[in-house]
Amino acid sequence: MPKKGKAKNTKNKAKHNKLLDQKNKKKKDAKELTKIRLKAIITKAKEQEKND
Repeated sequence: MPKKGKAKNTKNKAKHNKLLDQKNKKKKDAKELTKIRLKAIITKAKEQEKND
């Protein structure tokens, strides 16, 4: 028979998932930022190459 009362460990699991989501979002944002920076550098280099 299952135990009565609230489910065990739900607060910790929810907190853990929240922290993992924050971590993954931070990684994803950093990856996007590097993509944008690389694109900017590449376009700038191409323009500079055309001008020379």
